[in-house]
Amino acid sequence: MIMENKTTVSGFLLMGLSDNHDLQILHALFFLVTYLFGSAGNFIIITITTLDPQLQSPMYYFLKHLSILDFSSLSVTVPQYIESSLARSGYISYGQCMIQVFFFTALAWSETAILTVMSYDRYVAICLPLHYEVIMSPRKCTWAVAAVWLSGSICGTLYTTGILSIRFCGNRIIHQFFCDVPQLLKLSCSNDYLVIIGVVNFVAVIAFVCFIGIVISYVHIFSTVLRMPSAESRSKVFSTCLPHLFVVSLFLSTGTFAYLNPASDTPTALEFLFSIFYTVLPPTLNPVIYSLRNETIKSVARKLLFSRKFAGWNDLACYL
Repeated sequence: MIMENKTTVSGFLLMGLSDNHDLQILHALFFLVTYLFGSAGNFIIITITTLDPQLQSPMYYFLKHLSILDFSSLSVTVPQYIESSLARSGYISYGQCMIQVFFFTALAWSETAILTVMSYDRYVAICLPLHYEVIMSPRKCTWAVAAVWLSGSICGTLYTTGILSIRFCGNRIIHQFFCDVPQLLKLSCSNDYLVIIGVVNFVAVIAFVCFIGIVISYVHIFSTVLRMPSAESRSKVFSTCLPHLFVVSLFLSTGTFAYLNPASDTPTALEFLFSIFYTVLPPTLNPVIYSLRNETIKSVARKLLFSRKFAGWNDLACYL
């Protein structure tokens, strides 16, 4: 095939979720709807947490950056797959693939870091309420977010540098809808992949430390909540913590499966499904999960949609 010959020279062939054109169109439409829905939800979260004075606490400050990460993460993989599916090509250049690796791994790590920071924020708010304003001061929150973005950039650079050291053989066919690191490692034709394996193991250890930190935070949170005498107080705390715990569990469990499970020559439907859970669903569901269980966000969102104060934003929303 001409495309296969082309990929051996200058790029890769993304097989996607199916080689049937009708199914490719159906998948492209599904991803398009998901992308628009996720982008709109994250855009609304970013807008209201920026404009409304009610949502200026550290919790919403971190939520805003989570939404920025989610929107960016969706934009790294989904539009490329939609375009290649509709064009029936599946081709992605070497440079585009490396850019995708950098931003995807950088954003994925940044999301892990911000979820860890958010769990610590909830721990301080619930278990140490009298010290909350001191521990989570605006300056410290700014430094925490800066560390999140910086650590993500370092992670993306390490992954990309490791991938750039690999020599690829064969037809460079990637059985995935984006340039996934495990699939790229499978295409290595020598022991060059040992560098990136070292990076994967290093990041896995740091991610495990973050996971332990999240678990410890929630053990303390639930221990404190269960001792609260008021059922209303317990319900209010659970309404903010349980959605966060669900997001963390979905993101980390599917991501762990994707990166620790050896890439096979013929990926199963379950592996494709887990890749969607890891890359597409968390960024799409985050705005829904956080808004449905949070009365403050829902009230501010209603004000955004119906208040004359935000009429200009309503006009903009009509064109999205």
